[in-house]
Amino acid sequence: MNKNKLFLLDAYALIYRAYYAFIKFPRIDSKGRNTSAIFGFINTLEEVLNKENPTHIAIGFDPDGPTFRHLEYESYKAQREATPEVIKASVPYIKEIIKAYNIPILEVPGYEADDVIGTVAKKMDREQFDVYMMTSDKDYGQLTEPTIFIYRPKYGGNDYEILDDKKVIEKYNIEYPAQVIDLLGLMGDSSDNIPGCPGIGEKTAVKLLKEFGSIENLLENTDQLKGAQKRNVEENKEQILLSKYLATIKTDVPVDIEADELLLREKNEKELMTLFEDLEFRTLLSRVFKQEPSNKTVAPLQGELFGDSSFSSETVNVTTGILTSKPDNYILSELTDIHSTPHNYITVKTDKEMESLCKSLLEQKSVCFDTETTGMDPLLSELVGLSFAFKEGEAYYVPISEDQETAQRQVNIFKPFFENEEIEKVGQNIKYDILELRNYNVRVKGALFDTMVAHYLLNPELRHGMDYMAETYLNYKTIHIEDLIGPKGKNQKNMRDVEISIVAEYAAEDADITLKLKNILKEEIKNNNLTTLFYEIECPLIYVLADMEWTGVRLDLKALEELSCQYSDELKKIEKEIIEMAGVDFNINSPKQIGEVLFDRLKIVDKPKKTKTGQYKTGEEELEKIRSKHPIISKILEQRGVKKLLTTYIDAFPLLVNPKTGKVHTSFNQTVAATGRLSSTDPNLQNIPIRDERGKELRRVFIPDDGCLFVSSDYSQIELRIMAHLSGDENMIEAFNKGQDIHAATASKIFKIPIEEVDQDMRRKAKTANFGIIYGITPFGLSERLTIPRTEAKELIDDYFSTFSGVKKYMENSIEKAREHGYVETVYGRKRYLPDISSRNATVRGFAERNAINAPIQGSAADIIKVAMVRIHKRLEQDNKKSKMIMQVHDELNFNVVPEELDYIREMVVEEMENSYHMNVQLKTEIGVGENWLVAH
Repeated sequence: MNKNKLFLLDAYALIYRAYYAFIKFPRIDSKGRNTSAIFGFINTLEEVLNKENPTHIAIGFDPDGPTFRHLEYESYKAQREATPEVIKASVPYIKEIIKAYNIPILEVPGYEADDVIGTVAKKMDREQFDVYMMTSDKDYGQLTEPTIFIYRPKYGGNDYEILDDKKVIEKYNIEYPAQVIDLLGLMGDSSDNIPGCPGIGEKTAVKLLKEFGSIENLLENTDQLKGAQKRNVEENKEQILLSKYLATIKTDVPVDIEADELLLREKNEKELMTLFEDLEFRTLLSRVFKQEPSNKTVAPLQGELFGDSSFSSETVNVTTGILTSKPDNYILSELTDIHSTPHNYITVKTDKEMESLCKSLLEQKSVCFDTETTGMDPLLSELVGLSFAFKEGEAYYVPISEDQETAQRQVNIFKPFFENEEIEKVGQNIKYDILELRNYNVRVKGALFDTMVAHYLLNPELRHGMDYMAETYLNYKTIHIEDLIGPKGKNQKNMRDVEISIVAEYAAEDADITLKLKNILKEEIKNNNLTTLFYEIECPLIYVLADMEWTGVRLDLKALEELSCQYSDELKKIEKEIIEMAGVDFNINSPKQIGEVLFDRLKIVDKPKKTKTGQYKTGEEELEKIRSKHPIISKILEQRGVKKLLTTYIDAFPLLVNPKTGKVHTSFNQTVAATGRLSSTDPNLQNIPIRDERGKELRRVFIPDDGCLFVSSDYSQIELRIMAHLSGDENMIEAFNKGQDIHAATASKIFKIPIEEVDQDMRRKAKTANFGIIYGITPFGLSERLTIPRTEAKELIDDYFSTFSGVKKYMENSIEKAREHGYVETVYGRKRYLPDISSRNATVRGFAERNAINAPIQGSAADIIKVAMVRIHKRLEQDNKKSKMIMQVHDELNFNVVPEELDYIREMVVEEMENSYHMNVQLKTEIGVGENWLVAH
């Protein structure tokens, strides 16, 4: 007979796990709610329901107020950090969602969830039920039987391990599952503040249990113990017995629930959909309910611009894009609440109509426009259509011919509008549209307003897609054309295969929505004092980035091929050396096997660190700490570095070369990093390694155009200079203004010796401290990084703050300002919101405090180089120069320079970079010239 499958979930264990999984990149909805814990919990629940198909299920919660353990031992769980406010706010939502799933909630006053779960698990008929207790807490091991299992999430992933009684016995090296209680009673449990016995860890506890069987028997036979162990056990008898009591999961809790009440029932879809919509869980709506877009109906146009027309209604299935019949000129009208206000969307087809529309556009001060294209890469795509809007509720769509000659003629009709510098151009991710139009020899001009960039400045941590903003600000639920017509290569080749009517409706709607968003965001930008940052830095930067992307960068493909061969040979040689050192053949790319070789076979260290799943830690950070223990570690780290260079860069770069231009055209992302820094993709230029010689060699493959020079200009220690300015620290300002080596000057101050006596080791320590302080480094972190004792690291930090007291004061003031206002600002007013700055949870609060210190520095550096980029680009255009800015990487700008313009570039770039912001210390740049990036830098 098939047995029933009962899942009992420990709610708080899973909620905490979900919350911390998103701690660095929290999910924040449009109402400012952190929904990370809720989203993660539902994902876990859905995975259990779909993967394990339980017949019965319930979810246990800890009650409000103390439990019997708190009453027995006041310090029980006292050391735990306060529950993060986000979790407290999330629990009511989670309970509502569980109720909508029609899943019973188990919660009994005075008892913890594990007691209730343990009671229900033991209560079930072994013949009829297999019970799975879903938790990461090890104390559940005491409950396991052949039919009662722990269903345990694996650390750092989505996989699970299932432990029955035999596996628990094996895992903890004990005789039977209930010995888990004695094990915890002896070794204690720091997470629950169970004290255990001083001086007894897990290994000793296991040894004692093998000898004595139980805590009680141990305490009756302490005469068999010796020395400090005997003394510790005898002096802490009561504490050991109390610890065992606290670790014992009760299985007789007064919980009144029968098996039939635990049956998995149909979810309340209406209630669940309402909750998901409120929490903005669109992916869950799609995944849980398999939502399909509803049918749309073609309706007559209302008040066409170019004469009266009347059409009969037609029906279209939006999942296929197929209409039963098609009049000559029509669009789609939404019959649901998406279009809750009157609108007039007009398709413009003839040249005469296009000329009339362009005339209307030229009469406006501000116009929203959008492009529909055949693909995602604007340099390789063709125009399918143009849409325009300058009055809310009214928009125009212009289909563009597939014939290139005709398409160029049609686009040329609108060229006077696009190149009119007096008309503001509005768009969502308008850089894409600017690049697309350059394929048709159109240079968009005039002031820009990008709704995506505006929203990014207002809410840097949120999503900035149009659908998200439309629902947030306009209560619109947008549907993308791509969603309606299926993935490319499956239901259609590209956008041209879609009926013009469908494209017309959605393209016009996009323009209309973007215009409405612009009118709202414009006021928010003003009200949040972001006018200068938005209109004078971020929007002009769009033109700069578009020009850089269009220009692209040449790669020396022959040099890349040579590097590929060279590094592939070196990789094989290194791997052979590793195998020889290990004395056994193994998979060098397997972290598990590396751990076994290093710590089981070679026994490099006595107590290697392990992950929560019991696997040895072999990450780069861990291996760096023990590099000196054995030469094989250096070789393993070297192997990883070479392999990454090959796979991520050397062998990948040729695939990114544009077939039309023979260059790579990275995409600069303006709205990704909350700090304000630019990022880049395809390729990611920001992560090209430069620390070791092999990584530096990669820069050699970036070359200028034929007959040109590669010029690189880099801000010198800009973040430390900003720190000096913001903190006003006299010693730091003096060092910079005297032109001293800041790290040597720092070492001189904190080690209290003349600067000329500073050696390389002192300078290294000072440099690590200088940059570490910006990121809120702790004595532990500094000791790890410098491989020095923690006491020495603490002394170094204390001496640093004693020397640079202004820096210490700046850090304190930044945190205080963040608590007062809820955000910190850069020198140009860019805001970084820190909702967790006053959290009672130290881990969460500490993360926000480090951002309060660092965000104004990193963000100001980002602002300053953006100002320089805008000014340099403007100078190049005004002075009719052929040289081009082609790359931005962190604090560095790179140029393709015509030789006769080299002197001009040297002087102009340094002037603009060093004067992009005036501080208490002078901004300094270092400029280099060469035949490639490596030589220039």
